[in-house]
Amino acid sequence: MMGDSATGLPSTHAGALLVAGPSLLDPNFARSVVLLCEVNEEGALGLMLNRPSQSPVADFLPQWQPEPPSVVFVGGPVQPEIAVGLGRRSGGEPIGFTEIRDDIGLFDLATPPELVVGALSQLRVFSGYAGWGEGQLEAELISGDWIVVEPSEGDAFSSEPDDLWAAVLRRQGGDLAMWAAYPQDPSLN
Repeated sequence: MMGDSATGLPSTHAGALLVAGPSLLDPNFARSVVLLCEVNEEGALGLMLNRPSQSPVADFLPQWQPEPPSVVFVGGPVQPEIAVGLGRRSGGEPIGFTEIRDDIGLFDLATPPELVVGALSQLRVFSGYAGWGEGQLEAELISGDWIVVEPSEGDAFSSEPDDLWAAVLRRQGGDLAMWAAYPQDPSLN
């Protein structure tokens, strides 16, 4: 985990993961793993990677069927009525693609699917996003709500999104790895 020497806080940047600390009980974010897509002086924007919904993409974006993916992921509580596309490019520069990190980026869902699907090896559709205003994320880092880590290759498109929170913590080692076994409701322990 890299830090900012001026503030002592972990470095937040596009492409980093925010992993909810075990004490973050807000139901919107408890046990979430967020891919930061944009970080600047005005705040930050990210997508929760481990919240698949039961809603088929066809209900949200009919033009994207029968193309993958099959379900919409909940990207966060901000503007849940909008769709956000996340993809991994397979070569070239797909139309409407903005890279975040290592060939992973946001793509414009208004682009006809036939122009995007062949240029992307993986894609997901998210409903809404997670957002923080100026200084808000820093305050949440200070209070211990989030842990900033670098992602592994498969995190953004994990085939087991329900297990992503524990998997990311386990691979950090030390105290963070122990948090992976932290009970969802410690009062039942």
